[in-house]
Amino acid sequence: MDTFDAIKSRRSIKSFKNHEITKDEINQILEYAILSPTSYNIQNWRFVVVKEQKLKDEICQLSYGQRQVAEASLVIVLCADLKAWKKNPERYWKNVPEKSRNYLVAGIKQAYSDNSKLEKDQAIRSCGIAAQTIMLAAKSMGYDSCPMEGFDYEKVGKLIHLPDDHIVTMMVVIGKSAKDPAPRGGQLPLSDVVFENSF
Repeated sequence: MDTFDAIKSRRSIKSFKNHEITKDEINQILEYAILSPTSYNIQNWRFVVVKEQKLKDEICQLSYGQRQVAEASLVIVLCADLKAWKKNPERYWKNVPEKSRNYLVAGIKQAYSDNSKLEKDQAIRSCGIAAQTIMLAAKSMGYDSCPMEGFDYEKVGKLIHLPDDHIVTMMVVIGKSAKDPAPRGGQLPLSDVVFENSF
């Protein structure tokens, strides 16, 4: 599917058919997800892929009963490693000359050391970008999706055994839509949201 068509046709789907997504298809979606940009290329996103029905049902309960969680073929819990920046950061720049690599690693340490706000802000930004990549990749492959933030983050974190230095940022559910989505609620015109140079 053309990228523009995927953007136009992607919708937040709330009802899914019973359909099994293959391991190869999941890997394909995630291979695209890890091409998403991150600050200093620290690749701080972590993806917990949930296919087991019992676990999806538990997450559904922690999502205030939103049925798309239980019905979808796949739930991806997007998490972030807040300390990714300090875990062997040289690996993020392994393909560049040593001098450039050393410069970038020094920049990473300078930016993130003793800056927990930046750790969290960048984690949320990184996962948001990755979520959109996941949804567009899924749409291009003939799948539908729904981004989700309406759930108990702490309890979902416990359920997936989230490490202490990680956070849950959001979820994306993926599957085959059971019915056509309702018409779009209404997009604001560009004149309401776009400003040249300043407000």
